[in-house]
Amino acid sequence: MIPKIHHSLEFPDPRKCAGDIPIAYGGDLSPSRLMLAYKMGIFPWFNENDPILWWSPDPRMVLFLDEFIVRRSLAKRIRNGGFEIKMNSAFNEVMTQCGTVKRDDQNGSWITSSMIEAYSTLHDLGHAHSIETYLDGELVGGLYGVAIGSIFYGESMFSLHNDASKVALAHLVNHLKDNGFEIIDCQMNTGHLSSLGARQIKRDEFLNIVSNGIQKETRI
Repeated sequence: MIPKIHHSLEFPDPRKCAGDIPIAYGGDLSPSRLMLAYKMGIFPWFNENDPILWWSPDPRMVLFLDEFIVRRSLAKRIRNGGFEIKMNSAFNEVMTQCGTVKRDDQNGSWITSSMIEAYSTLHDLGHAHSIETYLDGELVGGLYGVAIGSIFYGESMFSLHNDASKVALAHLVNHLKDNGFEIIDCQMNTGHLSSLGARQIKRDEFLNIVSNGIQKETRI
């Protein structure tokens, strides 16, 4: 049975939970609970009319920064695409766009109004960040996530122009490498992420990386 979270700030130990179902449900999306969740390798993922579901999948999809794949076509796009990259210039708009993009493997979006409100608060507190890709002054791609220690917990990305989100990710990877980060947590396995160099690792290995990484001092 999946345990229910009540008012206290606590989660089950992910190492003792099944890796293919939520580890818990309930609680809220307060900054303190969200930060505790990420520090434990847990994230919320639920549909609009569902209770809040908390996940820590096994295996875990992770992008080690040195393994990011920049194919020739992407390198050319970065050089000649005419994109302008910014950070934290349009966090709410990036989240909203991520929530409207249709995905082949999803029916609807998990980026609900409550999620946008919660992560916007994390952004205001300096924990959540966005990378934006602009073309001719218009926002055409981007991504967002949460940074703690040397771990960047990637949440979602969107693209309204060919390779716009990949260009944003390439910028983020270089920025994170320059500032002492180790990995981008990609959460779930997708072919798109795999093509960019992300791979699955055992949850125990991921949790070990997290427990060490959140203790490190970095900046973004």
